[in-house]
Parts: sequence; structure tokens; C-alpha cells
Amino acid sequence: MKPSCHLYRRLPRHDTQRPSAVTIGNFDGVHLGHQAILDRVCRHADTHGLTPTVMTFAPHPRAFFAARMGRPERAPAQISTLRDKIEKLHRHGMTQIVLAKFDQALASMPPEAFIRDLLVGGLNTRWLLVGEDFRYGHRRQGDIDLLRRMGRGLGFEVETLADVPDATGQRISSSELRLALAQGDLARAHELLGEAYRITGHVGHGQKIGRSIGYRTLNHRVPETCALRNGVYVVRVHGLAAQPLPGVASLGVRPTVTQQGRRVLETHLLDCDVDAYGKLSSVEFIRFLRDEEKFPDLPTLVAAIDEDARRARDHFAFHGL
Repeated sequence: MKPSCHLYRRLPRHDTQRPSAVTIGNFDGVHLGHQAILDRVCRHADTHGLTPTVMTFAPHPRAFFAARMGRPERAPAQISTLRDKIEKLHRHGMTQIVLAKFDQALASMPPEAFIRDLLVGGLNTRWLLVGEDFRYGHRRQGDIDLLRRMGRGLGFEVETLADVPDATGQRISSSELRLALAQGDLARAHELLGEAYRITGHVGHGQKIGRSIGYRTLNHRVPETCALRNGVYVVRVHGLAAQPLPGVASLGVRPTVTQQGRRVLETHLLDCDVDAYGKLSSVEFIRFLRDEEKFPDLPTLVAAIDEDARRARDHFAFHGL
């Protein structure tokens, strides 16, 4: 049985003084490079009787600074929802997750205070694993040398991990994963993630337009800056039945039926009908079919959806569920 996970939104922890093996980063996507870091933390923690711990941030520091400069377009596209990131961090062995609010107080914290107050006072860190280019504290002044110097005095060891390459020797990174998703290249995304890309959330109520045209949909909210390309996809839906359910999904702003412009994920289940409202489900993206389009009228839209559903059925008929 997998150990339970403790989520902390502030430090110091209120319920334990357990010594920790810690890694720090944004971990957007929790791709194979991230997974190599998490695996190393778990192995060290297991060997030395420490608690495997990750410190991550919300919002992404680059998103915080982009908003502060009035340039929100410079924020990185968001690969994972917060729910998906936390689930994957736990699945890969983290039993303590620190979700630190990245705000002005954290951005302006002196690097020495970051080490003393958060790592040592907050987590009782005994071992720390970070990337070779890790920076922290006010104006990113903190570096690996400072971590090692203070660590010797405060009782923790520092290790660094080089970039993790893929099968072709190319660096695995969140930037590379964002590029694959922006292009709708699900095969490349799968290579970088080690699994198919998914979006998880509770099914909500939409405008009920789908049922009026014969295509009821499951509606999931997605981050406005979701990294995945707008368009229509062949998908599998998990969590609503004992087996995954086949579907066709549209991610975008629904330009034919609304001018509101908010991105939403709408999924039509093929040849099945389930009561899904309020339930937690995960949409797994299998194949990109086409870009989102604005059609002149509803009949033209319905004809396009008919074709999307036909192509999705053909996919499952050939490849299986």
C-alpha cells in the first residue's frame, strides 16, 4: 500500500519534526526528467530513514514575475493542473509535498533565510537534491556553493543531478514538453512523460448546447494557459466506469456558439451514456484530429462533429480501447 501523502501550504510543518530528503522545483508535467529526480530522492530517503519530500510552487515563479511586470503573455503555458501535478508527485513516491505560495515575500527572501527558515527550520532537511543550475532567494542570488557551505554548518548534504536525456540524447525538459503539446504532438509528449498526457478534474455543467444537437458532453475546466493545442482529439476517459470509455474531445473557446472566449474541455463519450456530473474523471489524449474552427452555423458544426466522431470510432475499431 502506498504511504499517505501530507500536503503543506506553509512552513514550518505543524505536525512533525521528521527529517527529510528534499528536492525543489516547479515540476510542471512531472516528465521523465522529473521522475528521475523523484526516484533518486526516494532511494536516498529509503536508505537513510528520511521522508521523501518535494517543495514546489504556485503560481510558477515565471508567471508571478510576468504578471508583476504587466506582461502575462510571458508566463509559461501550464502543462499540469495542480491536481494532476500533486497526484503524480505522490505516485512517484513523495510523501511530503510543500506547495509554497510564490509571492513577493518569497521572491524577496534572502537566500540564507530560504535555507535556514524553510529548508532547515521548516522541513528539517538532512539531504537535498537539486539541478546543477538551481537558483533561489532574492534576485536568484543563492547558488549551489551557498547551499553546500550552509549545509555543512546546519547538518544537511547537497547533491546535484545533471539533465536527463531521452533515447536520442536530447534533454528532457518542461520547455520541450510544452512545445510538443503546443503542436498537438501527442507521441512526443508521451515520450517525455512516459505515459499519455491527461487532464483530470470534476465534471461540471456546461451550456447544455451539446445535448440539443445530439452530442452530450462532459465539461472540464482547464487552466487558461493550458499548454495543449486547441483542437479536437480522440480520447479515453478514466474514472467513470470499470474500464476507460472511448470519446472525442474538443479543447478551446467554442467560437461557433459563444463569444466569451474561456477555454473549456468538452468530451463526448462514444456510444455510452453515464451520469458524470460532479464526478472526478481523467481525460487521456490519444490522437490529434484537427484544429478548432468557427463554423457559420450549427448544422455545419454538427456535420463536423459527426465526422470527428466517425474518425474516433474508426481509431478505436482499428487500435482497440
